[in-house]
Amino acid sequence: MQNEPQITVARQIPRSVWILGCVSLFMDISSEIIHSLLPMFLLATLGVSAGTIGLIEGIAEATAPIVKVFSGALSDYLGNRKWLAVAGYSLGAMSKPLFAVAPAVWVVVAARIIDRIGKGIRGAPRDALVADVTPQHLRGAAFGLRQALDTVGAFLGPLLAVLIMLVWADNFRLAFWLAVIPGVLAVGLLAFGVREPVHEPLATKSNPVRLESLRDLGSDYWWVAGIGAVFALARFSEAFLVLRAMKSGIPIALVPLVMVVMNIVYALSAYPFGKLADTMSHTRLLVAALIVLIGGDLVLANGTHWSVVVAGVALWGLHMGMSQGLLATMVAHTAPAHLRGTAFGLFNLLGGIVTLVSSVIAGQLWERLGAATTFYAGAAFSVVTVVLLVLHPTPAAGQAG
Repeated sequence: MQNEPQITVARQIPRSVWILGCVSLFMDISSEIIHSLLPMFLLATLGVSAGTIGLIEGIAEATAPIVKVFSGALSDYLGNRKWLAVAGYSLGAMSKPLFAVAPAVWVVVAARIIDRIGKGIRGAPRDALVADVTPQHLRGAAFGLRQALDTVGAFLGPLLAVLIMLVWADNFRLAFWLAVIPGVLAVGLLAFGVREPVHEPLATKSNPVRLESLRDLGSDYWWVAGIGAVFALARFSEAFLVLRAMKSGIPIALVPLVMVVMNIVYALSAYPFGKLADTMSHTRLLVAALIVLIGGDLVLANGTHWSVVVAGVALWGLHMGMSQGLLATMVAHTAPAHLRGTAFGLFNLLGGIVTLVSSVIAGQLWERLGAATTFYAGAAFSVVTVVLLVLHPTPAAGQAG
């Protein structure tokens, strides 16, 4: 009897959300095959330093949110979200062969930027589409489900990367070529499997990024966006988890397994915590997620054996499962329906800019003061975020919406 509510909620989630989750799954398999190997490829094959890797990752991760602002606003203006998402997924799929043929670091940088532009184009329209097709009382579960399926791809990708590296003797470039296949599958599934609901036409159309629209988003939304940005400062690029694993003595072919561990925990926790966001205080959930992140950072700072590193990475994955669907739910709840695309875009823009800063800081700390200092800094930023949440709880903190 205790399982019946879970089954009922899952069945109520619209079919389009399930399909969008599967689209994310395939694209994440494609992307994570590459991302789980890329830091090692840059370090071992192209001779790039940890500081440069941090800069590359920061620039790449900041690119997507900048594009999301425009794609989200455009989806509001056009009243069409699906085909913008298709364009973004297509661009992501087309970037993959560049990693395979890259003779120098500048080609990798170009490929990462193209890939992140694709992510930027698809991200805000896709999230707004999830909110459009889902009743408000199910949005936490819907975002959690989409994130969980996305994260299944995120652990299958590194797992396949390990298999490819073991079978084909650490052949990075072949792994990058094989990553093209699931990317193409994602594009096809979205194009032919999702039907977008009919949007009510606006009486007058105007640029949704104008100052008046930004004010219309409201103070509750901007508080959520600000907390999301500070949260991003505490969480730098996951490339540093891969570099930490390399320092623990794990053979190069097995290093992607740490990302498998992180994403298994992430996938298993995203849906339950997404459902919890429909009924529990958002502030308490965010604080709990930050405490878990602090624990993960402290473990990674102090652990040198591979088993300790894996434990820290697992805690990192748990905090992702607790926080990512929750933050998306909070944006959906606080943004006006006609500005949802813009709201998701701006939210991700702020987070991306801060991720660029935090990844550059992380890379410099790593090079100058060592790996442990990088993770201690992440824990310190998490503490600051907890203090902000305690002093000023998030809107709708006592209820889901």
